[in-house]
Amino acid sequence: MERDNIIPFLPYRLFFLYIEPISALLGAMYAARPAKYLSLLTLTSISSNTPAAEASSSQVRMALYQLSNLYLLFALNEHLVLSSTDSIRTWRRLLFCLLVADFGHLATMAPLGLDAYWKAWEWNAMLWGSIGFVYAGASMRLAFLFGIGIKERIKEE
Repeated sequence: MERDNIIPFLPYRLFFLYIEPISALLGAMYAARPAKYLSLLTLTSISSNTPAAEASSSQVRMALYQLSNLYLLFALNEHLVLSSTDSIRTWRRLLFCLLVADFGHLATMAPLGLDAYWKAWEWNAMLWGSIGFVYAGASMRLAFLFGIGIKERIKEE
């Protein structure tokens, strides 16, 4: 007998195969618009102090285009790899890597100050995506990695 795991559609397949990749595509579209992207990366209590010249510099544009490309990679990688297998091992490995990236992403928000991590009422749409949605994704990954809602079935061979 061999044990196999069933990955449920709700919430895991729905979130990891569709909701999160679509969200990453939206992030890619925003990051491809450097001036707009930078203007939205702020708490409402902090005025944006990013000069237009800084937002339009070649280096900033290149960095944000690279970020956009990474969001695209993230979306494609998550959807295409996870939709191609039912292997719990593969799902766990990929989701662990994305969990590490979640913590790294949250760390990049540190220049906004500690308030940025918990003053949700001051978040704009960009911060809801960059902090709130990352909290949701990390929580989903932790739940999956801890096996919450994953049922085992026994295959007889």
